[in-house]
Amino acid sequence: MILTPAFVISIIIVFILVWLFVITIDKRKWLSFLISVVLTPIVYFYLFYPMLNIFSSYHHQKHFDSEAWVEKPALRYEMTDEIINNNIFIGKSKTDIKTLLGSSEWYSWDETIKANSPNKWNYNLGFKPGAFNNMQESIEIIFVNDTVNSIKQYQTEQTFE
Repeated sequence: MILTPAFVISIIIVFILVWLFVITIDKRKWLSFLISVVLTPIVYFYLFYPMLNIFSSYHHQKHFDSEAWVEKPALRYEMTDEIINNNIFIGKSKTDIKTLLGSSEWYSWDETIKANSPNKWNYNLGFKPGAFNNMQESIEIIFVNDTVNSIKQYQTEQTFE
């Protein structure tokens, strides 16, 4: 386990809260301290940490990997920060993108031609983890003269029946 400042601070906060709770049960400070030391890891890992993961929108980031992109489409959102921030696809051809990402899942609407444009490829990225997240992540790759001109990430609301 890596001891980071955030981890140490959160453990201290949990310890203080547990100690304040235990001291209301018994006024003996040494016994309250001992019980708090024993209960703090249990409360942290079984109550605090799971609740933090449920209500925060933190997710792991991974480097782009073409095999993982194809094999695990629900986890593509982990690779998008590198794709967008480093512009790793800008200037690549349609055949390069098709080799790396596979065929486009759908085309975006283009108002100029009043149809779905074969120059606007879209890929589903899945859902970022979170308790009340109903927004599906997607990425749009826009081609100009058969080379990638821009990449845009967007969200669409999904309703579940």
